[in-house]
Amino acid sequence: MKKVELIFVPTPGMGHLVSTVEFAKRLIHCDDRILVTILSMKWFPNASIDAYINSLAASQPDGIQVIDLPRVDVDPPLLGSTKSPESFIHAFVQSYISPVRNVVRDIVSTKSSSDETRVAGLVLDLFCSPMIDIGTDLDLPSYIFLTSNAAFLGLMLYLPTRHSPTSSEFETSDPEHLIPGFVNPVPTCVLPSDLFSKDGGYTAFIKTAERFKDAKGIILNTFEDLEPYALNCFFNGQNPPVYPVGPVIDLNGLSYSNSDDKVLKWLDDRPQSSVVFLCFGSMGSFKAPQVKEIALGLERSGLRFLWSLRVPSPHNDASEMLPEGFLERVQGRGMICDWAPQLKVLAHKAIGGFISHCGWNSIIESLWFGVPIATWPMCAEQQLNAFKMAKELGLAVEMRLDYRTYSDELVMADEIEKAVGVVMNGESELRKKVKEMSEMGRKSVMEGGSSFNSIAKLIQDMLGNN
Repeated sequence: MKKVELIFVPTPGMGHLVSTVEFAKRLIHCDDRILVTILSMKWFPNASIDAYINSLAASQPDGIQVIDLPRVDVDPPLLGSTKSPESFIHAFVQSYISPVRNVVRDIVSTKSSSDETRVAGLVLDLFCSPMIDIGTDLDLPSYIFLTSNAAFLGLMLYLPTRHSPTSSEFETSDPEHLIPGFVNPVPTCVLPSDLFSKDGGYTAFIKTAERFKDAKGIILNTFEDLEPYALNCFFNGQNPPVYPVGPVIDLNGLSYSNSDDKVLKWLDDRPQSSVVFLCFGSMGSFKAPQVKEIALGLERSGLRFLWSLRVPSPHNDASEMLPEGFLERVQGRGMICDWAPQLKVLAHKAIGGFISHCGWNSIIESLWFGVPIATWPMCAEQQLNAFKMAKELGLAVEMRLDYRTYSDELVMADEIEKAVGVVMNGESELRKKVKEMSEMGRKSVMEGGSSFNSIAKLIQDMLGNN
């Protein structure tokens, strides 16, 4: 039986890496003819990412191999003067085009002389869309794996059409936008910050988005029941084929770890659906004034809470940032930790609500476990995700849609108290709707489900490539 190899090139951010690996595992599970090689690019040192890659290489999951690429110098420097995350991610990807091309060429050359395996294509992270040229040069189809949703794909397809007549960055005073995949006009205030950037962010976004049309297909971490309107907008023959394959979740994250003891044991002693969970992603931290407002809002709510609080420099511990006497007043009904095993927490029976930064992985995980969200976006496309969940789908409580990490604007204690109360309402229509969507998401990846069938179609298309 001849094997087929796919070469994955993920962006080395944890949210992108984990989703990519889990999707690769799912492909292999669906068809044992598939082999996956993951090319691991290296940017600035990150202990958690390095540990994840090392553990993946050591465990050697069936059908998956990891090739570590050497670290390269980025121009402009990744940690240099540029103010735009998108622009240095784009520069980072550009710097790796030559090393990735060399490795892909070597793999193709080796396999072409083999009767056992052939290389069927590249699966590129959305930020790696410029690497489509590598596939074209080597006569390989390239697929884009979008770790976000169909609505964000709509934005990426909209950007080049908007750019043609205007050729300029977005302005905060711009009117609303009619973006494919959205039922409602999209307010400018919920668009990613880099689209307003004159430091290269907007230009990098456009260069990334312009290559989507050249992909053989676009793979999305979503499912038909979650975004039917958006997906129907793209099943029109004008865009590359779209394959909704979600929810893609690393359920291995539910496995037991000693480091999780303290948090999980605390939750074990709390009643069902009685705890609100606050977590803002790996980059989500606040200055002391905002931390105080959160603390006051939680205290006034009278509800139980688990708060993953990342302490920014120059503070050494959370107590420096909290109101005087707060920890004593909430003792027993509130827990603060610097890190929480998010998947295990959301899966725990005690959790009844989630105050989230609205990263798409977090949204997908909360939906999987039927936990309603209150929106507090921070960066990247999170404002757009918050708008999608709260305004388009009615699957989240709107606390803020347009908050930005760099803003000095405070979310006040009364707003937080109100949002906590709404998201923790056990009898709300929102909670019922989220539970129903949870069941739909789980069914979608089961045999015969929409995402299961979409993956089967994707595999059929990949294996049919010459």
